[in-house]
Amino acid sequence: MKTTASPKAPLPVPSTDHLTKRSRRARIEPMSVLSLGDGLYEVESASDHTYLVDLEAGRCTCPDHVFREARCKHIRRVAIEITEGRTPPPGEVAVDCRDCGETIFVDEDEPAPFYCDEHAIYAGDTVRDRETGDRLTVVDVSELRADAVEIGAADTTVAEYETNADYDPDVPVVGAIYPHATVAPNGVIPASLKVYVFPRTRLEKAS
Repeated sequence: MKTTASPKAPLPVPSTDHLTKRSRRARIEPMSVLSLGDGLYEVESASDHTYLVDLEAGRCTCPDHVFREARCKHIRRVAIEITEGRTPPPGEVAVDCRDCGETIFVDEDEPAPFYCDEHAIYAGDTVRDRETGDRLTVVDVSELRADAVEIGAADTTVAEYETNADYDPDVPVVGAIYPHATVAPNGVIPASLKVYVFPRTRLEKAS
């Protein structure tokens, strides 16, 4: 799972007069924070030393915490980065949206591909087929993978279907209809409309 470290930089602070010494240093000293998953974070300090922070346990491998049992500047910096939205909280990881590349936070066990709120699709949404440019209406976003769903009439899986060769085989299958029609949010559609299935990565949310 790819994750991105926050830049090694100080944080803007209007006034540090009310802060303790460790809290002030946590904000004004250049540090880089990298989420490792399972509530663990790697912090590179201004002195180029790297420490491991277990945020949920409140532990750090730096001397200030190990020998003084202090809530050190590294633990505080991780908490600040999470609060201000630059680092994922425990249980989440930073990933890129499949469509626009924006960094988003998702559950550690959430399967790819990942989409930001603007590009996620749901039943009733209008989407565009990247292969043909056609507009469709989504009726279902399945949890089943494209390489596990059979297209009975073609005697092949969705992933193996010839026009899907360039799209990810391990992504969810999306059911959609032609032509564009109004579909209820619960996915109810007229029985006369045929549902076609696509790998999720073949479809993009229409503007």
